[in-house]
Amino acid sequence: MNKTHINARKILAEHGLHPKKNLGQNFLTDAHVLDKIVAAASLTPDDLVIEVGPGLGVLTAELARAAKKVVAIEIDTNLADILRDTVAPNVEIINQDILKTDLGEIIAKSGFSSAKLVANLPYYITTPIIFAVLENSLPVDTMVVMVQKEVADRMLAKPSTKAYGLLTLSIAYYGTASLVANVPPNCFFPRPDVHSSVVKIDTNSPPRRGGTVAPGWFFPIIKAAFANRRKTLQNCLAASAELSLTKAAAAELIAQAGLPESVRGEALSFEDFMRLADVYK
Repeated sequence: MNKTHINARKILAEHGLHPKKNLGQNFLTDAHVLDKIVAAASLTPDDLVIEVGPGLGVLTAELARAAKKVVAIEIDTNLADILRDTVAPNVEIINQDILKTDLGEIIAKSGFSSAKLVANLPYYITTPIIFAVLENSLPVDTMVVMVQKEVADRMLAKPSTKAYGLLTLSIAYYGTASLVANVPPNCFFPRPDVHSSVVKIDTNSPPRRGGTVAPGWFFPIIKAAFANRRKTLQNCLAASAELSLTKAAAAELIAQAGLPESVRGEALSFEDFMRLADVYK
């Protein structure tokens, strides 16, 4: 991209449109950030990209140049109509609510075995979409998503930090998350009230880090561990109705996992929790 600024206000005005607050529309105006998103997706001419929330289509155009096909899902009927008239031939526009869309069916109908997902979404639905892909084992090997910086911090947090917790470990169970870019409010029109980050989640490297520990063993353990951050891991595990452990059994579980007796959940790494869940299993 040669231009560094995308005049979203002008594009909207040309079509007689305004940002819709009820849809959480904040249009990205910094072309450098778009370039970083495209680069992070590591696209090839054989790829299928599912873009969620294409908006004005500026990112869509870049994705279409790099990939074989782009399926762009846009809930706003006015924007979907504009996009159909302006996108490249290898772009399919679907005017639909992403939360009611079967992504697996879209991938299958497109004739691809897998896809990459790119999303600049209203923040209140970003996390549900990420976990809809991860928990349903959809054939999406890479996600590049714009999220609130606070959420990105929680995704990427290290043990013994305030941001570290359920979201960190849940993402880690299914894949590997990395920071692509931090994005200040002035990179959008209209300006949001929060800072943003672009995060890449690679679900293919390694394939589901959970390995042989099924979700039914792993997630009850981490939910219990963070139910009360001030308590020791032993007390948290023993207090969980779902785990049904006595305090003595919780202590034995911790010991068998090779962990300190008085450790708190927030101090454990992903690998520590995996050992704990494996012993519990």
